[in-house]
Amino acid sequence: MSQTFNERLNQILPKLTSPDLLTNQGLGNEIGFWIFDYPPEEEMVMRAFLQDVVMPTLGKHQPAIKAADVNLFDLVIGLLEERKILDKAIEMQRTQGNVKTLESLRRVLKEDKLAERLVAQHDIANLDVLLLWNVGAVYPMLRTHTLLSALHPHMKDTPLVMFYPGKYDGYSLRLFNKLSEDHYYRAFRLVP
Repeated sequence: MSQTFNERLNQILPKLTSPDLLTNQGLGNEIGFWIFDYPPEEEMVMRAFLQDVVMPTLGKHQPAIKAADVNLFDLVIGLLEERKILDKAIEMQRTQGNVKTLESLRRVLKEDKLAERLVAQHDIANLDVLLLWNVGAVYPMLRTHTLLSALHPHMKDTPLVMFYPGKYDGYSLRLFNKLSEDHYYRAFRLVP
């Protein structure tokens, strides 16, 4: 019998605070990447839960868990603003359409560069866990399976948990439960 979304939400904090996750125990030399997949229509509930429950609780945990949360949309917008091309991209989208704009942005939004930026913004070596969220908002500018692959060499022993609006079956990601599958098999489901 499958669990409800709320039942699965209630298992996030015990999983995030478990010594097995925080120390990458029992993974058989696999990288400590975890995915919490959820129904896309629950996006606003998921965001509120992360901001109002998860992040405040991790800091109050005994001992305190050093966690960073990364809103992928804010990361992308920050990069475009820093490069002074956000307004140009918006205008290009308005005048030339999505395809042309996405082609142009792909040169700037390379996943390996975003991974480096993310790592530079957070002291990964001194974190207990890194949380990635707001994944759906960056599609189609950014492909999360490629970003996860780009983060592999940077994360070392720090676990990463991505909150994903769609399905992850342990082998492939299916954004919004509709888009074609992206094969990504190096992560574990946080809550089955």
